[in-house]
Amino acid sequence: MKTYYVYMLLCINDAYYTGFTTDIKRRYAEHCSGSIKCKYTRSFPPVEIAACWIIESDSSSDALKLESAIKKLNKDKKQRL
Repeated sequence: MKTYYVYMLLCINDAYYTGFTTDIKRRYAEHCSGSIKCKYTRSFPPVEIAACWIIESDSSSDALKLESAIKKLNKDKKQRL
């Protein structure tokens, strides 16, 4: 079993960015530093981690499915999460 994190960032433009990773602290630091790996958050830096879910799974598919479902939600529904 491996641990995956699906996270939602509140960005400076009041929009939500959703992603997944195996190391939430490292990934958040990349978003905050304007890493080349983080195209959206280089333009709109994160203000905070709005939400984070831990997924224990043998593959990343469960985390990817949750990430995809969250990305399809409108802003109001994301705020309710």
